[in-house]
Amino acid sequence: QVQLVESGGGLVQAGGSLRLSCAASGRTFSSVTMGWFRQAPGKGREFVAASSWLGGSTYYADSVKDRFTISRDNAKSTVYLQMNSLKPEDTAVYYCAAVIGRITRRTSEYDYWGQGTQVTVSS
Repeated sequence: QVQLVESGGGLVQAGGSLRLSCAASGRTFSSVTMGWFRQAPGKGREFVAASSWLGGSTYYADSVKDRFTISRDNAKSTVYLQMNSLKPEDTAVYYCAAVIGRITRRTSEYDYWGQGTQVTVSS
């Protein structure tokens, strides 16, 4: 079992930055692939970014590439999502997720989910 708790969401103006954090507990963090997803009102949950368990491989959605950065600190069992140059279309609830295994973009392959944190970007 893996428990995930996100933090760091909030309200920011377009062009601003936020950093989300996700603290994991319950098993050895270093063997877990971590991902970030988001869900805007009226839309499905979509992939944002993922990091392999050693952090050597990262995936990004095209919509956030070059603006968002995923990183992890295995010693602290925490994964981060640094979000720069935020746009109103980035407004969503952001979820941290984990899967024991190889890195993936597929929502259905993640076994553990946090409760989500709201990010609102005003124009």
